[in-house]
Amino acid sequence: MIRRISVEEREAGVPVADVRTPAEFAQGHIPGAFNLPLFSNEERVVVGTTYKQQSREAAILLGFDLVGPKWSGFIRAALERAPEKRIAVHCWRGGMRSGAMAWALDMYGFQVYLIGGGYKRYRKWVQEQFGRPWNLSVIGGMTGSGKTRILHELRSRGEQVVDLEELAQHQGSSYGTLGRLVQPSQEQFENNLAYQLVGLDPERRIWVEDESLNIGKRMVPRMLWNNMQGSVLFDVQVPVDARVEYLAKEYGSLDPDFLVECTERIRKRLGPEQTKRAVTAIRENRMEDFVREVLVYYDKTYRTGLKARDVSRVVSVSAGDGAVERNAALVLKAAAGTVMGVNF
Repeated sequence: MIRRISVEEREAGVPVADVRTPAEFAQGHIPGAFNLPLFSNEERVVVGTTYKQQSREAAILLGFDLVGPKWSGFIRAALERAPEKRIAVHCWRGGMRSGAMAWALDMYGFQVYLIGGGYKRYRKWVQEQFGRPWNLSVIGGMTGSGKTRILHELRSRGEQVVDLEELAQHQGSSYGTLGRLVQPSQEQFENNLAYQLVGLDPERRIWVEDESLNIGKRMVPRMLWNNMQGSVLFDVQVPVDARVEYLAKEYGSLDPDFLVECTERIRKRLGPEQTKRAVTAIRENRMEDFVREVLVYYDKTYRTGLKARDVSRVVSVSAGDGAVERNAALVLKAAAGTVMGVNF
């Protein structure tokens, strides 16, 4: 049986088969979906060319010729992912590709949920999520203040958290890939972010980390970022010596060539003399000296961003050091104070 459903009507636990090409799937897909491509990348090009140069009918006949030997493989692959024979299917617009796959699976005995509008409609739904009035609270602080660690500690205490850097696979600075992280596509970053947001209670507070509009090469959706900019920011103030010690440990084990390359990337903003001193410190394994040099730039950038915020929506949280448990508790205390009209 084939039942047409909307993106919003998808049932949790029902496997989603994306029948677009591997290239389309790699560019972006519904989180948790698996690829069951009706055509290979090359086959889709040939079919599309036939459609344009000959006719729709010629393209359909060619498609049947290409897909004919694959049907049993499709069914076996679907059974591996959906042994209970309940499966959702979609293509780009909910057209012929998903319709053909739904027809074959239905014939075999699957309960098929055909997602109306396909991935195109899903992408529209994703963008709609970023405009919702999420109840955000933002953790700020200069580089090395332990913002991400505080975020994770808040999650362990039952708070709702969205870790944008984790989703973007980047820590936000020139050194943000750590020499090993690979960022998802912009589409997939947005898909994963929307999926995480809709799993949260919109009536409760959601903690996020203060971010630039760009996290590495990925952009925070503008409407969500605007929400972040207008939300209360808890400015965690950690002494510079504690920040330097933490950052020296975090980056000290990284490849020196990687650190030099990243430092050279910000030469214009850091300045030639500071860049030279920072690179020399890296080569001589003086990590704390290296960190102090680059913090001049990052601290200045943070202060500039802080000045652009509404001062009445910035709450200072004075932290003696980088102790994450204590600092998370201080942030929660400050948040309670803002609810009662008290600014700690």
